[in-house]
Amino acid sequence: MNTSKTWRKSSHSNPENACVELAVGIESTGIRDSKNPEGGGLTVRAASFAAFIKSIKG
Repeated sequence: MNTSKTWRKSSHSNPENACVELAVGIESTGIRDSKNPEGGGLTVRAASFAAFIKSIKG
């Protein structure tokens, strides 16, 4: 996973830090667990992530 990206999480995150963080880039998006940022994560194509978000927003 590209660690040089800036990781962000929602301002709606709960106080226990149990949320997803994203590192959005031009070609890919990184996804990881905020409780374990050094653990495994996912990297997906930016277009695939955009399609996923569009599908869950309806």
